[in-house]
Amino acid sequence: MIKLKGDKESLKKLKLVVVAYSHIEREYFPTQSSYDAEIEVEDRSQEVVDEIKKLGVEVKAIPGNQYFLTNILVDKPDLIVNLVDTLRGEDMLQTSVPAALELSNIPYTGAQMEGMVIGNNRNLTKRLLMAYDIPTPYFQFIRRVGVHIDENLGVPLIVKLNESGGSVGIDNHAVKETVKDAEHKVDSMITTYKMPVIVEKFIDGPEITVVVFDDGARKHVFMGEKIFRKKPDGKHFFTSHESYNDENAYKYKKVEEPLKSKIASLAVRAFRGLHHRDYAKFDIRLEETSQIPYFTDSNPNTAFGPDMGLPMTEVMALNGISFQETLISLLSKYAGQS
Repeated sequence: MIKLKGDKESLKKLKLVVVAYSHIEREYFPTQSSYDAEIEVEDRSQEVVDEIKKLGVEVKAIPGNQYFLTNILVDKPDLIVNLVDTLRGEDMLQTSVPAALELSNIPYTGAQMEGMVIGNNRNLTKRLLMAYDIPTPYFQFIRRVGVHIDENLGVPLIVKLNESGGSVGIDNHAVKETVKDAEHKVDSMITTYKMPVIVEKFIDGPEITVVVFDDGARKHVFMGEKIFRKKPDGKHFFTSHESYNDENAYKYKKVEEPLKSKIASLAVRAFRGLHHRDYAKFDIRLEETSQIPYFTDSNPNTAFGPDMGLPMTEVMALNGISFQETLISLLSKYAGQS
């Protein structure tokens, strides 16, 4: 049974903790679906605030907007729980938060600027995974409309935005059976979202969510295989944007040995190689014949909170770790440094 390192008594050293969250306005986002993917962040941050209050720590929530740094410098918190994953609707701008906090010498949870930059760029993430000998599906990076897809990728294919998370742009018809259909999808997404995409060989097989949590003593790995209720497109099992609004879209089951140890070893290597910190979530597709676990996505700033609908929370609970234990471990790690 895994138990995270944590010292509840040490939290008394924290005089003020600030939970930073994304400031959301509809005008920031190109589509309703990309806006919907972020709309719950304020409620989620309040849930984290409530959980920290239960630990007897003074806490407040501050939005990541143009007044963020001013507010932080006035309040002078001992620690920022950084949940900001977009600024003015731009995922890449979230790197501004750790950069500002580094300059201000204010401790904060989660990835530093380098890890954020890597984690918000699928092209860069996948190239680094390859450099560290971590399996990732063959892919092609495309910056403009009208580019032909390399037929050597094979089919089926899935098209993803290069700089966005939360399955934005991945609808129930995201997997394409022909190169021509995938090219139409590429042109549509670049035109709509005004950013590059990657075209990836779709791995038909189980989808596994992996969480790495560093409690300061060791990097623990938790995972769960998604058991889908149905195939979104009638042909393939995968997580689409629509599934986030369907609490019955899938359930998790534990991953058994020897696959569990194989994935855990790769996940720790990926965590280090991608410069993640404290915690991160990885998405994996398992090729059933070869039993190769292909890393398809990493998120160094995955949704964090007590809601059991959040993948990190649900997967850790599946493996016996409550959100309260996770929070105590995370906060005490920094309380010991103050």
